[in-house]
Amino acid sequence: MTFKLLADQRTVKGAKMRTKTEIPAVVYGSGTDTLSLSVNYDEFVKLFKEAGESSLIDLVIGGKESGKVLVKDIQYDPITDRVRHLDLKRIDMTKPIVAMVVLRFVGEASVIKEQGGTLMRNIEKVEIKCLPKDLVGHIDVDLSNFKTYEDVIKIKDLKVPAGAEIINPHAEDLVAKVARALTDEEIKAMEGAAAPADLSQIEVAGKKKEEEGAVEGEADGEEKKSDSVKAAPAKEEKKAEKK
Repeated sequence: MTFKLLADQRTVKGAKMRTKTEIPAVVYGSGTDTLSLSVNYDEFVKLFKEAGESSLIDLVIGGKESGKVLVKDIQYDPITDRVRHLDLKRIDMTKPIVAMVVLRFVGEASVIKEQGGTLMRNIEKVEIKCLPKDLVGHIDVDLSNFKTYEDVIKIKDLKVPAGAEIINPHAEDLVAKVARALTDEEIKAMEGAAAPADLSQIEVAGKKKEEEGAVEGEADGEEKKSDSVKAAPAKEEKKAEKK
């Protein structure tokens, strides 16, 4: 699929020309001068939804072909989330490039259909190296390979187009797997473990302990008092002997 982006060269600063219909941009790379451009907002947003970061785009400046570019960076407004500025990089078609390519999950996991479960997606993008002509917009991940809960898909299992190689992540890194569906007993056990503590019971238990402590304290006090009373006559007897 061919993508084309129309632009005009600008001489004013981006902040002055940024409107609801126009956004500032720059194009650089491949041994050429950096140019300041203006791009139609709606046209770019529509194109980027289809092309993404890993599709070559034919850049046309002022009605003239200006080579192929990739979208390298987009700045968004933190409040409105509108595009504020974009960077385009010229591509030399004779030299290898490194680009991020999204993974597209296709097909249906038979184990989920037949036994239930949840698809766990661990990686959404990969970094590939290739000549510009071999660059692809996405790499498919075939979910029909999931026949059992033990099946997994790793980076090394992906079908990469001829002339391209994945350089990040590692070949053994996990892309996706299927988590087994929980049984009713397991769900009930989890709900029980997550149940909030009964604060009323804790409060009652605490009061009982305080009451028991108070009773023991009173008993000890009475016992000590009794001992002192018993000891008093003995002292009186000693005084009498001295007399």
